[in-house]
Amino acid sequence: MGFFTKDIKTLNDLFVHTLRDIYYAEQQIAKNLPDMIEKASDQSLKNGFETHLAETKNQITRLEKVFKMHGVEAKGVNCPAIDGILEEASDVAGDVDDKTVLDAALIAAAQAVEHYEITRYGSLIAWAKKLGRDDCAFVLQENLDEEKATDKKLNDMAIKSVNQRAA
Repeated sequence: MGFFTKDIKTLNDLFVHTLRDIYYAEQQIAKNLPDMIEKASDQSLKNGFETHLAETKNQITRLEKVFKMHGVEAKGVNCPAIDGILEEASDVAGDVDDKTVLDAALIAAAQAVEHYEITRYGSLIAWAKKLGRDDCAFVLQENLDEEKATDKKLNDMAIKSVNQRAA
């Protein structure tokens, strides 16, 4: 089922589809973060990725809670967007020899992932509220808050140290 498909007829259908999209995305991110941890040479960046891996696992658990609260099966749907972002990150990381430049590339890739997640969670929260599911919105807000905090940490790290060392 594509994102804009005839199977999505109601806001509830769109909510469930997008919930499954982000569920798949979070699982793919959890699978890819160990590789990013291994490739990072900056210890703060490694630590940040390790922290985010733990957060991502908690976010998956929260998403499973939202599925249960909403009365639908917890399952993912293929998400070509996150697959493309992660594939590009892997390609770029494979092309960079200089470790300091690689750290800058890893941050940029991680921020692309964060921005994708932020847009999905923002939409899900708005739709959950429209559907009268403030309970679901509250749980999703926890994930959104963590994604925004991670994006800020990555941005600060890039500006204050990593990009300067790579220049």
